[in-house]
Amino acid sequence: MSNTVKKTLSKTTLTKTWFSWICFGQICYNYERMMGLGFTHSMSHVFQELYSDDKEALADGLTRHLSFYNTENTWGSIIAGITASLEESKANGEDVDVDGISGLKTALMGPMAGIGDSVTQALVKVILLAIAVDFALQGNPIGVIIFVLAFSAYALIVSRLMFNTGYKLGKNSVVQLLQGSRVKTVTQSLGAVGMMVLGALVASNLNIVTPLSFQIGEVVTEIQPMLDSILPKFLNIVAFFSVYWTLKKGLKTNTIIILIFAAATFLSLLGIL
Repeated sequence: MSNTVKKTLSKTTLTKTWFSWICFGQICYNYERMMGLGFTHSMSHVFQELYSDDKEALADGLTRHLSFYNTENTWGSIIAGITASLEESKANGEDVDVDGISGLKTALMGPMAGIGDSVTQALVKVILLAIAVDFALQGNPIGVIIFVLAFSAYALIVSRLMFNTGYKLGKNSVVQLLQGSRVKTVTQSLGAVGMMVLGALVASNLNIVTPLSFQIGEVVTEIQPMLDSILPKFLNIVAFFSVYWTLKKGLKTNTIIILIFAAATFLSLLGIL
């Protein structure tokens, strides 16, 4: 009968691994390995516990992960959790191929980056920044505090949940995560909220009006009240979608800003705005 004691990663080590990834995974970017150094740093806690008495195995594990790696670190935390689980299985002598671990990382970093960038960068961050900008335009600094605290809370909570999911479910975790319409439902819900916030921001913080009017007989009709009665904030919408159209055409941000200043000056001199 074998007296080999099964190696199990402690909660402390798992917490250190997750915390190192979410906090330091992106501070070691370089053109050769991108986030490879950050990922290896997070895995160092795993190897230190699994191979505390085997320096050669520890060095081998660290060297294996010093490869090109790049993903979105919040949702991508699930990959760190999966890797920790697989490395634990390997340390216990289970049939886990080192090439399979590397291949799994490579296969998952793209899809998880796609999900993470869509949700974190395009939805959550946009919504929170819109709220912060609204407060800032009112001269209230609380918007910055809300953004920092809310985004930090989002990153910590989501990344911890994803890391734990990856560790508990192992290589099957992403399959279970992506099955059905879970991610699609969350993305669509956040997208709807984002559009609502953006619409409110456009309506409340842009103030584009026209002084144009025309006279029929003795009756003077002003254009702006007419527009407000048909579609309030219509010129705000026109300006917003004009900027959006130029972005879709690939114009640089600085070019768009210059065009806005030029158009505002020209239309103002003509008495149109």
